[in-house]
Amino acid sequence: MKIHGLILLFFFAGVSFFCRAAHDPLDSLKVVIVAMPEDSNKVNELIDLSVKYRNASVDSALIHALGYAEEAKALAEKIRYPRGLGYALKAIGIAYNQQGDYVPALQAWKEALNVFELAGIKAGVANMENNIGAVYYSKSLEDSAQHHYLRSLNVAEEIKDTLRIATALMNLGTLYSNKPATYNKALDFYFRSLPLNIAIADNDNLGTNLVNIGEIYLNKSLNVDSTRADNERDMDSALVYLLKARDVEVGTTNLPYALKTIGIVYREKGNFEEAIRYQQMAYDSAKIFDLTADMGQALLEKAETYRASKDYKSAIPVYKNAEEIFKGIGQDATYDLEKVYKGLSAAYSEEKDFGNAFIYQSALIDVKNKIYNLDIDNKIAGSLFKYEDEKSQGEIMLQKEIVGKQKLIRNGFIGGFAVVLLFAGVFFTQRNRISKEKKRSDELLLNILPEETAEELKATGTAKAKSFDMVSVLFTDFKNFTQASEKLSPEELVAEINYCYSEFDKIITRHGIEKIKTIGDAYMCAGGLPATNATNPFDVVQAGLEMVAFIEKNKTDRMLKGQPFFELRCGIHTGPVVAGIVGIKKFAYDIWGDTVNTASRMESSGEIGKVNISGSTYELIKEKFICVHRGKVKAKNKGEIDMYFVEGPLS
Repeated sequence: MKIHGLILLFFFAGVSFFCRAAHDPLDSLKVVIVAMPEDSNKVNELIDLSVKYRNASVDSALIHALGYAEEAKALAEKIRYPRGLGYALKAIGIAYNQQGDYVPALQAWKEALNVFELAGIKAGVANMENNIGAVYYSKSLEDSAQHHYLRSLNVAEEIKDTLRIATALMNLGTLYSNKPATYNKALDFYFRSLPLNIAIADNDNLGTNLVNIGEIYLNKSLNVDSTRADNERDMDSALVYLLKARDVEVGTTNLPYALKTIGIVYREKGNFEEAIRYQQMAYDSAKIFDLTADMGQALLEKAETYRASKDYKSAIPVYKNAEEIFKGIGQDATYDLEKVYKGLSAAYSEEKDFGNAFIYQSALIDVKNKIYNLDIDNKIAGSLFKYEDEKSQGEIMLQKEIVGKQKLIRNGFIGGFAVVLLFAGVFFTQRNRISKEKKRSDELLLNILPEETAEELKATGTAKAKSFDMVSVLFTDFKNFTQASEKLSPEELVAEINYCYSEFDKIITRHGIEKIKTIGDAYMCAGGLPATNATNPFDVVQAGLEMVAFIEKNKTDRMLKGQPFFELRCGIHTGPVVAGIVGIKKFAYDIWGDTVNTASRMESSGEIGKVNISGSTYELIKEKFICVHRGKVKAKNKGEIDMYFVEGPLS
């Protein structure tokens, strides 16, 4: 929903923005600040300079913004200026947040919150609680987000800060806007914020507020369990608030979204002509502001309207225009591409052009696999964020405990040994609690990375790539995944994949094999890393046989119940690889090299219910397993390769 953009917007509430003139005045400001005496005025000027850099179009602007905020923090600590310290920490957090470094941003804002609370600066408290809540919301930690939003609301109401009250209410509405069961709660918060946004005459907030209300009513109107009269009433309410939003947002970058959504309402009401008109207006206004994603979404909804009106010939070229835009955007448009391919497949099918319908149905399946992997990546990213957040909080708590211990020991010599004993009990209790939290965080990290790699990452902040001379790489793939997925609901499909992969995880754990990743319906693991061993070819082949046996048994069970089933191909190759962590935000342990490519070809060149291995792996395991030589088999981009089917272990 549109509210997602709003949350981040309010990170900057109360901050003056800087527009660059033809000449850059920042250099002269820096000269003035350097000459200033070290007092509160200099702290404030440093913070202001940080803000100016944050919004300036200069190279390394955010680096400069962070640097001046850090300098303000150091000076505020030196001269004991709490207000300046709090706002310097706020500026540090904003700079990190704009760089996408959410853990240090969160830590800075939590420190700022503590400073504001101790200094009694309640406007700062309300602001930081909102910012902290927004980070948790962006990481799908909704309980934590709600906690901080409610605290922001309580403090803002206490000091009668209308802007922050409205912000907190709208953000709370967001928490309830994604589930039909809580739509009415979302509306309650949105309606409470509406008169406040009107009172402060903030058209940007007001337009967003109105759009959010309109979208909730639109979603309510699509509820199949409601009466027709209720649905029509909700649809009419949606149109009322969206048209008000349109009037408020004229001339702003928010207008295309409102126009596109109005078009959706008209489509649902069956007024296709008006729907097309608004969706074209949405595209035109987005083009004026060069809003690529909004342009694509306007075209997508326009194509959907053509399809709803059964004008498939008009729908197809509009879908394709939207497809080109979304392909240019990349991964962020994956979910939009899913709608495009679904629409194109359906439109071509209605036109009896089954060749193109098949092409776009295949593209739809591919993009669904990407979405599945994106969802997994997001879960991993959320887990890593939670781990890093808990780790940083544990370090802060431990630091506080050490300071507290020093104070209590000092007072203990004055007040008596009993006080020291009391502190010792409290300290060790707290230390044990921190230790348990750290253990839980470590277990979470070990569920994502190999132990050696995780330890290196925690110790140094990085993990170097390593070469391994002999690693056995295994790939599996579900042969009839597409057919089975068409007969299963999304929930059933994910549940069945999870069931199979969970068993695979148990099998490789028994054999000391490292899981690398899943790619849609493909499963990849490797033996012989991160700890090298000479048994990995035997371990991996045995694991492959057990995987095949499990899938065959599961196939039999599901056939007896008349349920769709998977069939498995499995391929293995042994050779050298390079392994390490990729990325700076979403850690992933991965392996590279020709060995990986060849193992993948072993899988794709295999047969259902068979473990297909290369000649290299055969030479290593032939004394312990029964193998059947297939001869030289042509593999894509590899030429002819000696391949063997493994029948089972030698008795």
